[in-house]
Amino acid sequence: MTTDAAGAVRIEHDLLGDHAVPADAYYGVHTARAMENFPISGVPISTHPDLIVALAAVKQAAAESNRELGLLDPPIADAIIAACSEIRSGSLHEQFVVDQIQGGAGTSTNMNANEVIANRALELLGYRRGDYHVLHPLEHVNLGQSTNDVYPTAVKVALGIAARGLSDALRALAAECADKAVEFGDMLKLGRTQLQDAVPMTLGQEFGAFAVTIGEDADRMDEAISLIAEINLGGTAIGTGLNAHPSYAAQACERLRQLTGLPLTTAGDLVEATSDVGSFVQLSGVTKRAAVKLSKICNDLRLLSSGPRAGFGEIVLPAVQAGSSIMPGKVNPVIPEVVNQVAFEVIGNDLTVTLAAEAGQLQLNAFEPTIARALLSSLTHLRAAVQVLGERCIRGITAREERMRAAVYGSASIATALNPVLGYEATTALVAEAVATGASIPDLVRRSALLDDTTLDTALHPDNLCRPHDSARRDVSGNARRRRDQDTAALPADTA
Repeated sequence: MTTDAAGAVRIEHDLLGDHAVPADAYYGVHTARAMENFPISGVPISTHPDLIVALAAVKQAAAESNRELGLLDPPIADAIIAACSEIRSGSLHEQFVVDQIQGGAGTSTNMNANEVIANRALELLGYRRGDYHVLHPLEHVNLGQSTNDVYPTAVKVALGIAARGLSDALRALAAECADKAVEFGDMLKLGRTQLQDAVPMTLGQEFGAFAVTIGEDADRMDEAISLIAEINLGGTAIGTGLNAHPSYAAQACERLRQLTGLPLTTAGDLVEATSDVGSFVQLSGVTKRAAVKLSKICNDLRLLSSGPRAGFGEIVLPAVQAGSSIMPGKVNPVIPEVVNQVAFEVIGNDLTVTLAAEAGQLQLNAFEPTIARALLSSLTHLRAAVQVLGERCIRGITAREERMRAAVYGSASIATALNPVLGYEATTALVAEAVATGASIPDLVRRSALLDDTTLDTALHPDNLCRPHDSARRDVSGNARRRRDQDTAALPADTA
């Protein structure tokens, strides 16, 4: 029974018997049963378009290979290829309706793909959806395949696409920070360790460090992408290749490489590759690393912009929305805050991936669907957060240069620069006096005539405070030696 009337159904059959499917659905009986069995998260696999595109690419590579090997009649193969191409272009994604969290090691996802592709291919051939005697989801679309090689391969392709997107976003964010490093290059500020005053630096150095550390994470992400490029397509059920043509694995991999642009290779041992999910754990760990470091940077941004009057108040984040329903004029650091929260999610997802990977048994890990859900969520959410951080926060940051400079010269910690001149003990005494009286270090030095103005100005010059300068150090050390010589000459003869 099949009609196009609203609410009409068509009857499909599987090993459990007949089952009604909406007449206008491209999916079929296997998908319909999965929808009934797994009403878990309410989030369908189509939430991750990269996965749908990857599934279509795998099925297209399979159809092209089977056509070339003489296993699929050209009209059937061409219709399947055309349907896959449409899906890769964004069509019919709403028909991928099974829940992200599902039992069966991804079988429901593979069935959903087989059925949507088959029914669209039937339409292209001029037949009705469900006319499987012409073109069958399993006999033709799934020819030479198993969920156990299709699903992991599609997940790796999807993760490769998503990870590339995150890597690109990280590099763009690093470039934004590098631009700020140049803009803030000569702006003196106080560095801090353990939230206490440390020694001077420039705001440019602080943002330059952000740029370097983010760029390193992009490099690590690229390395992880190369690890997930090894696939088990052609291994079928457990890696032995049962029901696949001897040339199919190599041919399908080459086709898939061309379709995706990813550096895919066929695993040397397909049995091992079918059971191993180590590359997912590696990618998850690298993603967590990036998330943790980004969250730390966002913590720094929130601290540096805190106040703006009663906090650090060294930088000003762009105002993107009102911050309070009761306090007029309040603006909150909402962009760093959302990145923090995405980082928390990524950290939790990494634990999920770890547990699911460990729980695999014998020749297959049945928990790859939750690995896929966790990793795709981590990669796509973190990519979006990174893009927002760069475009709506970092790019618009401004600096409060005079406030930063005043903090440097008003802090007792600037005395560290005088260690080569006065020595550690004398400098410690100077700091204690500064803390007790509230006087600045430069004022105390001048008041006590400990150093001449030239030596003091050299020691506390911004260029010498923030980076090594051999010439400045020799000048200061020479002064210190002269002072020690004078002190020694003044001692009684028996102690000199």
